[in-house]
Amino acid sequence: MAIEILMPTVAPSMTEGNIVRWAKKEGDPIKQGEVLVEIETDKAVVEVEAQQDGVLARILVPEGTNDVKVDTPIALLAGAGEEVPTASERPAAPASAPPPEATSPVSPAGAAPATTTAAAPATTQPDRVFASPLARRIARELNIDLARVSGSGPNGRVLRADVEAAARAGTAAVGTAAATGAAYEDIAHSNTRRVIAQRLSEAKRSIPHFYLTIDCDVDALLAARKQANELIDGIKLSVNDLLIKAVALALRKVPAANAAWTDTAIRRFRDVDIAVAVAAPGGLITPVLRNADAKSLRQISAQMKELGARAKAGRLRPDEYQGGGFTISNLGMYAIREFSAIINPPQACILAVGASEQRAVVRNGALAVATLMTCTLSVDHRAVDGALGAEFLAAFKKLIESPIALFL
Repeated sequence: MAIEILMPTVAPSMTEGNIVRWAKKEGDPIKQGEVLVEIETDKAVVEVEAQQDGVLARILVPEGTNDVKVDTPIALLAGAGEEVPTASERPAAPASAPPPEATSPVSPAGAAPATTTAAAPATTQPDRVFASPLARRIARELNIDLARVSGSGPNGRVLRADVEAAARAGTAAVGTAAATGAAYEDIAHSNTRRVIAQRLSEAKRSIPHFYLTIDCDVDALLAARKQANELIDGIKLSVNDLLIKAVALALRKVPAANAAWTDTAIRRFRDVDIAVAVAAPGGLITPVLRNADAKSLRQISAQMKELGARAKAGRLRPDEYQGGGFTISNLGMYAIREFSAIINPPQACILAVGASEQRAVVRNGALAVATLMTCTLSVDHRAVDGALGAEFLAAFKKLIESPIALFL
């Protein structure tokens, strides 16, 4: 007897997700451990493996369907020797899936079809649009109609670059409208953007933030980085790599700052796991570098390059972006001098790092020039007091200005 395959929970906080792509077709044999379907959560696209052998008898929820509730039947798996139902015997899609006319793969479910004005009637295309999962995701977030995008991939498959080019050209927008003489475009919220808005609103509303700002002289740090990159084969350190190591060692020196507030206790983490904010197409995501204090700069650099690339492609596993005791947000590469970041709950601290720039300073009573970097620590006052936050920043500043300890 065929059994139901249910919408899985691929992240602890997940209540619903999107069906990005079925890796198997109806009638295909399935082996345990093979990729069956790609599910988009609020943070990433996750490959879900088959839990047992069988035949994919029916697909109940087609790819491109959004907001499918956890534990909703999405397919039927037949056992060996069972008759595979034909497509004509397909049952109606569950309530979470759009009606057939809305599930045409021309555009992601829930997005309005291409129109000349916001009030124009919807249109659909009869043929399936072939696109990569990442292209579909970005198209949904940018409100791009995939049917109007020319694909450059094999057999005309639409790729990420095609969607981004269409967005820049402004030729494939789903809809625009005019009000009081001003044109505008509504871009539908993605799952990621909804969760970011929820979490940041909750954090700013419920966490008593206070802020500590310090200037660090980074001339020695930049010189040490340059020398390491020139003399050590196979290494290409970024300033961010050095910042991660400095934060990790400072947390080891001041472990009380590596904490989170709970209703019953202040939780102090034994491991130094650093979350690093990465700007991905769908919004901010924070891959976590585990045990950063115990890693060499070479290891930190390699792992952050790999995590950062997969974060931008939406390919992080849930365990790679969940957890962490402290977050770093660096906007220095955008020439931002200083800013204050919103705490990433349940953590108690986030460090906002600005650009390194030459400024006038006074040394021994005389005017001089130094390269300074302004860092602002946002702190949850329930878990970390002002003196403790200042102690952490002092330890961090010492490591930045005397960076030899970072290379040991």
